[in-house]
This record gives sequence, structure tokens and C-alpha cells, in this order.
Amino acid sequence: MNDILTIPETLFAPRRSGEVNSLGFDRAPADTRVVVAMSGGVDSSVTAALLKEQGYEVIGITLQLYDHGIAVQKKGACCAGQDIHDARKVAETIGIPHYVLDYESRFRDQVMEDFADSYIRGETPIPCVTCNQTVKFKDLLATARDLGADCLATGHYIQSAAGEGGHRRLMKAVDDGRDQSYFLFATTQEQLDYLRFPLGGLKKDQVRALAARYDLPVAAKPDSQDICFVPQGKYTSVIERLRPGAAEPGDIVHLDGRKMGRHDGIIHFTIGQRRGIGVGGEADPLFVVALRPEQKQVVVGPREALQTAAIDLRGVNWLGSEVPKDGLAMTVRIRSTRPPVPARLFWPENGAPEVAFDSPEEGVSPGQACVFYLDNRVLGGGWIAKARSAYPERS
Repeated sequence: MNDILTIPETLFAPRRSGEVNSLGFDRAPADTRVVVAMSGGVDSSVTAALLKEQGYEVIGITLQLYDHGIAVQKKGACCAGQDIHDARKVAETIGIPHYVLDYESRFRDQVMEDFADSYIRGETPIPCVTCNQTVKFKDLLATARDLGADCLATGHYIQSAAGEGGHRRLMKAVDDGRDQSYFLFATTQEQLDYLRFPLGGLKKDQVRALAARYDLPVAAKPDSQDICFVPQGKYTSVIERLRPGAAEPGDIVHLDGRKMGRHDGIIHFTIGQRRGIGVGGEADPLFVVALRPEQKQVVVGPREALQTAAIDLRGVNWLGSEVPKDGLAMTVRIRSTRPPVPARLFWPENGAPEVAFDSPEEGVSPGQACVFYLDNRVLGGGWIAKARSAYPERS
């Protein structure tokens, strides 16, 4: 394939004894043990194959995260029954040991339960971040250490490199369209020092070319699109299964106080939603601008009511080398699909950290993440606890 010609030759260059290897260790690759988190997809499979070719001692681990009876009904979901089979076949192809670990109970307790509770609180959660925070970069990382591995490698599109004080820095991927820094903002410094991301300097077409080069059985496998434990993207069915009776009916009200109709539960709505609200009759389109779980209310209003001037954060993770100065200028990303925008970070001694946007942002939802950037570097981020409206009539 012609795409192979675009892959940097340095990926395959052997390292001499005593030379720092591609993972940053001052030893030969053969003397470096790496555990690779293998989901059964193309990216993690190429990560394992690439490190194997570079001469590292590679061990593949796949996590069984949830009930296979549900998983096998959905193709393309990470860590489903088919994906475990695919990971095993890849390990056989490249000649590395492979293990499947049953993390089903801790995944349910730490990720799925939190996912359901977050929606009930009127938030829009990001379970992939929670999974990285807990199951993958905590439990799996501990397992890698128990196996005597020098590091844990994943197929995420993000970069890390040695920084000051012997610690590593986190940076956006070369491929902006694939950059996954938004989902990794909660990685702690201790975890970051142990993690490696071999694909961060590659583009997706290069990774696909490598999969073909290694003749991997997943070379043509499509990327997963949905949350792994949510079949066909129907998250409400998962919530109702985990929390029976959570979908309590209530009123749909306008910002001006008018009752517009009824709903079957706030878990069916998200901030910024326009379609499927079930009310109309206004000259201009209506959007969901707020969710009030205590009153069981879905609040609608005009599009301008989605404008947010600032946000309060909780659970902030800071990866910078110094305590941030009050009013620090940076860029922030408030949705995985949006580019970073200019903002300032205020971190009072007493009180929640706050991010003020240079220009109002639309459709900010509690439960989402706000990730901090300084140029290409990821400084951390936090969870959105409250959105401060730029629209006077919005409460």
C-alpha cells in the first residue's frame, strides 16, 4: 500500500545497547517489558504489533467489562465478546502472550452506576473518562505493575514526552481529527509517568497501513462509535435497567414560566437538544436550556438562552508544573467534538475553580468535562458542575 511510505522509518529503526529506546527507557527494547491494553480494535492491535516489532517484551491484556449477553448483540463495541476474540487472534498473529481479566463487577460499580446516577441528576456524563480514571488507569495499571512491566501502553491518540523533574508531559496527538486528550484529562501525574502512547505521533491512515503491513486480522475492522455498554446508543434503556423507575414524568416549562407540556423523564433530554422535545407552537425553535431534577422539569427556551459565560468546576486534575495563576489565559475544550476556545482559569483559595470564556459558549452541560490546554500541552481539566448563563432570563 502506498500509505506505508508515509510512515516514519524511525518507527522500525533498531536501538543500540545503552541508547534510550522509543518508550524513553535507558535500555534495549528487549530488556523492557510492556503491557498493552488490547481492546480488539485496530489501534490497540497496531500498538502491540509495533512494539513487538521494535523488540520489546510485550504482554497483551484485554478486559472483560460487561455482560457478554448484551455485548454480542452489538458489533463494533469495545471489549465485547467478539472483540475479546479479535484481541486473542491478534496476539496469536504477532506472537505475544495474551490474558483476559474479568473486571465486570468493578466496571459496573465504578463506571455504569455513575453513568446512570449522573443522568438522573440532569447531567450529561462521559463514561469513557470515568473508565480511564478508574478501571484502566488505576486497576489495569496496578495489574501491569504486578506483572513487572516497565510501562502500560495503549492505543490512544495522544502524546507524552519527558518533562521537567523526571515527569512526563501530556500533549495533543498529531492527528487533530483523532486527538483523544479530552478523554484523558483526568490522568494523574503518577499514572502519566507510567503510561505510553505509541500512536500519538501517527495519523489514522498510517495506523491502518501498519495494520495491513502486519497482516492483522482486524486490519479492516471499523472503529467503534458508541459507548461500549450502550447497545445502539440507547442509553436510556441502560439507565432504566440499572435504576428502575428513574424515568419519572414531569413538566416541560418555558424560561418565562409557561407550562408547555409533559415529559416521560429528564433522562430522555440533554442540554442543547432541539428535536424530539415534544412541544412547539412558538415562532422560533425551542431548545432544552436546563434540567431541574428536583422539580422534574425540562426547561426550554430560545437558542440564545444556551449561551454560557462561565462555568464552575469540580474534581479538577492539574498536570502543570506550577500552581496556576489566577486568571491564567489558556484554551479549553468543553465537548470532545469542539475545538479549544480561549478562556481564563480562576482558582480561588476558597471556592470552586471557575473558567470564564472570552466569548460565550453554547450548550454547556453539567457532567461534561472542561479540558485545559496551553498551546499543544494538556494541563488537565475538571468536571463541569454549573454553567453560568450569558442570557439574563435564564435561571
